[in-house]
Amino acid sequence: MRLTVAQALVRFLAVQEIERDGAGSRFLAGCFGIFGHGNVAGIGQALHQYRDQFPYHPARNEQAMVHIAAGYARQRNRLGTFACTTSVGPGATNMVTGAALATINHVPVLLLPGDTFATRTPHPVLQQLEVPHDATVSVNDCFRPVSRFYERVERPEQLIPAALEALRVLTDPAETGAVTLALPEDVQAEAFDVPAAFVEPRTWTVYRQPPAPDAIDRAAELIKAAQRPLIVAGGGVIYSEAVRALGELVDATGIPVCETQAGRGSLVSDHPLSLGAVGATGTAAANRLARDADLVIGVGTRWSDFTTASKSAFQDPDVRFVNVNVAGFDAAKHSGLAVIADARVALEELAGALAGHRVGAEWEQRARSEASSWAGEVARIVSAEPSDGLPSQAAVIGAINDAAGETGVIVCAAGSAPGDLHKLWRARDPDGKGYHVEYGYSCMGYEIPGGIGAKLAAPEREVFVFVGDGSYLMLPGELVTAVAERIPLVIVLVDNHGYASIGALSRSIGSEGFGTLYRYSANGAPPLDPASTDALPIDLAANAESLGARTIRARTVDELRGALSEAKSADGPVVVYIESDRYAGVPDYEGWWDVPVAEVSDEQGVRTVREEYDVARRAQRIHLETP
Repeated sequence: MRLTVAQALVRFLAVQEIERDGAGSRFLAGCFGIFGHGNVAGIGQALHQYRDQFPYHPARNEQAMVHIAAGYARQRNRLGTFACTTSVGPGATNMVTGAALATINHVPVLLLPGDTFATRTPHPVLQQLEVPHDATVSVNDCFRPVSRFYERVERPEQLIPAALEALRVLTDPAETGAVTLALPEDVQAEAFDVPAAFVEPRTWTVYRQPPAPDAIDRAAELIKAAQRPLIVAGGGVIYSEAVRALGELVDATGIPVCETQAGRGSLVSDHPLSLGAVGATGTAAANRLARDADLVIGVGTRWSDFTTASKSAFQDPDVRFVNVNVAGFDAAKHSGLAVIADARVALEELAGALAGHRVGAEWEQRARSEASSWAGEVARIVSAEPSDGLPSQAAVIGAINDAAGETGVIVCAAGSAPGDLHKLWRARDPDGKGYHVEYGYSCMGYEIPGGIGAKLAAPEREVFVFVGDGSYLMLPGELVTAVAERIPLVIVLVDNHGYASIGALSRSIGSEGFGTLYRYSANGAPPLDPASTDALPIDLAANAESLGARTIRARTVDELRGALSEAKSADGPVVVYIESDRYAGVPDYEGWWDVPVAEVSDEQGVRTVREEYDVARRAQRIHLETP
């Protein structure tokens, strides 16, 4: 059949399916896009022609629409996503941040940026980057380092192998991330003879990779020999739907569990061996047991610096690691025993290999005691009365947690909120899908579009977006998309009049929160003293209302609880606005994060903190086991 490159691509994408455990579904739910001269006549025309087969949704910001796709993919356990299309030029480069987020978080998104003419006849075209020493470069080359697969389709015949490879990578649990097919605008509109098989339904099966039997045997031996084993559950537990397998292993063996940001909710918080968050933003329970563990079993984690507290979390001098991961790259970290496998299969086989084994009573009882104490600490923090009239962020989290119940989803990404959520959120969903915090890239502006994606992926769930003022101002425009698409989100907009997270970090390194306050300038310079100039007359609630969202203002936690209840019945996005105390933080609970402090300074505060920093760094370790 004779089709343009764009028409063939859209028809191909519309019939791609994915299957795991015998259950199949459509892989690409549709396309988000913004049209310009580089894609309107090609991809735009094809999307219009096949709009009944492949739904199109207009977005307001190119970065944000990639976040929507990522949020959807994460909530679907990476078994679905969206395509995103833009014109060549600024529209394309705006997607680079979203591509980086998707690749770092190992979630699939398909990016279809327009590109400059393959014939080069009209060059230089509008928005074209000219590189005198390399005529093949375009701005789309920015996607190369942040894509798991990249190709510029310069001839129609290239489309077929490029599209097939794109779907192979997108559906591979170990390789997935952003995939970019750059499409020159003239090639998009060029026709060629398309094989009928290319546009017929195709199913991509995600097989559960079993572990090597020897690896399971060795892992079981290490666990049986350990006195103080600890499981660190990462996002792979949730993506592979291994939550129940993890719970059964824990019940059978008594091994306690702590969690990364992506793995939060792998074990419900009420489980007596659930220690909660670990690392720089960890709980007292998790960090204390991590410090003394002699064997750490990482399941589906890539061991980020927050998880390892910048490699200071695990202090036993003989600590060893077992790494269960579908990606060999991550399984090899800390020179541990690499168990390359699907998390669910590996946990089930480990349970079989450990039949009849249980950890020592002293270690299990210590874990239960610490978990119980931590539950009491959370209750104390979230119910604390405000000291100056403004509620704490912790109290706001407690109210959202209660409103979310067992099946609600919390979406967050940047600022001080993710760290507080990691510690304080009480995970109640038995499927582990109630906690959706993007922290691989911690991208400001992800929250609202990520929440849209999560709601599109799970329309039966209530989705609560938790966004601070700084992050809200980065990408508020997708509120319009939520309004236009009638997507019922509950968006809790917390205003502390500045960058609270970096403000606290700045104060911790002796720089007094410099440059982090929403205040008028003092003689052309950012004020240090919060009271030195007037606060900026910014009304974020009015802004949200002007974008078409229903807005409710709450002054107290009780009013917030009422607003959250009221917002659940809406048929579109509702923004609940509340001010909070920027200085009422949550303690570190024995976690640490390596942020270098100036080695020399004229400021005494900096010199003092540098001395403390030098002491803290002594706890860092390189985990290198003897072969």
